Amino acid sequence: MPTRIYLVRHGATELTAEDRFAGATDVSLSEEGRGQVSALAERLRCDTLDAVYASPMGRTLETARIIAQPHAVEPLTEPDLREIDYGHWEGKTRDEVETGYPDEYEAWQEDPLTIAPAGGESGIQVLARALPVMRRIVQQHERRSVLVVSHKGTNRLLVSSLLGFDARGYRDRLDQSPAALTILDFASVTRARLRVFNDVSHYGGVPPRVLQRRLSRWWSRPGP
Repeated sequence: MPTRIYLVRHGATELTAEDRFAGATDVSLSEEGRGQVSALAERLRCDTLDAVYASPMGRTLETARIIAQPHAVEPLTEPDLREIDYGHWEGKTRDEVETGYPDEYEAWQEDPLTIAPAGGESGIQVLARALPVMRRIVQQHERRSVLVVSHKGTNRLLVSSLLGFDARGYRDRLDQSPAALTILDFASVTRARLRVFNDVSHYGGVPPRVLQRRLSRWWSRPGP
C-alpha cells in the first residue's frame, strides 16, 4: 500500500472572485467556499484519513476542520505550507498590479519561479519551505492516508516538483480550483504518482467562467 496524500486547496473566499493577489492576506471562506468544502467533506467521509495538516491561514484551517470533522482528527498546522507572499502586490487586483508596476509584473510573468514582487517570495523560495514539509509528512505516515490543505500556488509548485515537471510554467500549465482535490500516491519520499488532479466534481461542475483569468495572463490572451 502506498502512502496517499489528499492535497486540497482551500475553498473560495470573497477575494477569489475579485482576481486579487492575496497570498499572505488572511481571509475567511465565503459561503460559496464553505459549500464547496462541505461537499468535498461528504465525498471523503468514507475514506480513511489518518492525519490532517494545513497551512495556518484562516481559509485553510477552516477547510481542514470541515473535512476532518467526520474523521475525528484534529488538523495540525504547518506554517511552511502557507501561500506565496506577494509583497507589495497583496490585496491588489491583477489589473492594478499590471498598471502600477508594469516592469516588475512583466518580469514576474516571464519567470515566476525565480522572480518575486518587492517584499514577496519567488516560487523557488516557496518550494524551499514547503517541499521539506511534504517529504516529512510522507515519511512520518508511511503507508497511511493524509489530508494536506494548502493554497493554489503552493499546491501547483509542489505537484510540479514532486512529478519532475519544469516548475517555471506552474502558473500557466497547472490549475487549482477552490476546494479542488488532488491525490498523490508515494512509493517513497521521492517517487510520487499522480492519481487525481484538480477534481471539483463533488460540487457539481467547473468554476464559473468569470474566474478563468485566475491571475494568469497566458489564458486571457485572445486566440490567433
